[in-house]
Amino acid sequence: MPQLNPEPWFLILVFSWAIFLTLIPPKIVAHYVPNEPSSQSTSWKKMGLWNWPWQ
Repeated sequence: MPQLNPEPWFLILVFSWAIFLTLIPPKIVAHYVPNEPSSQSTSWKKMGLWNWPWQ
């Protein structure tokens, strides 16, 4: 059964991953993000108790 011979399929797998790991990441990293995340304050607001009307 020729489909069980791993030689051609393994080379296709290796070459496709090599292309994926060398060409695709720079294209993804090159995208411009228009809204850069801003730093938020680290202080937390103290929450009061909730008034549950049904209790």
